[in-house]
Amino acid sequence: HGVVRVAGRIAESIVDGPGLRYVLFTQGCPHRCPGCHNPDTHDFGGGTPVVLRDILADIRRNPLLRGVTFSGGDPMFQPEGFTKLAQAIKEKSRKNIWCYTGYTFERLLDNPKQAELLKYIDVLVDGKFKQALRDESLLFRGSSNQRLIDVKASLKANKTVLLELNYDL
Repeated sequence: HGVVRVAGRIAESIVDGPGLRYVLFTQGCPHRCPGCHNPDTHDFGGGTPVVLRDILADIRRNPLLRGVTFSGGDPMFQPEGFTKLAQAIKEKSRKNIWCYTGYTFERLLDNPKQAELLKYIDVLVDGKFKQALRDESLLFRGSSNQRLIDVKASLKANKTVLLELNYDL
């Protein structure tokens, strides 16, 4: 029975990816980006351990959910737990999964445990938040250096494929 450490959950969000989404804010982040939207998630000792089956039950209760978003903190610091969760979400609910991380996609590919989690992610929003590049007009990201990556297409093509913003999300 897997467990992940979370700072919080939002049962219904429309700002953390397209459509109505279930959002998990992970606990623990080493990036500590100045101007971070969730600085209370930085402490690795904070938050609450939550059993994966309880999260899955929450997700399955709402048939209107279009997807699930892993936010932070940084979910890539708990790759084993989030891989189990993402795999179960795909098998049991077929929701799309978005993940926010301060790492770049290319760096995640170099870490076997993080690369395994990527296999279950549909869209990765990568890169540290940079206050000097903050742009409120961007969809689903805070600064212009952050990319929306189509993970499935990227893994298949063996290169980074950016999500088209006019794409029907």
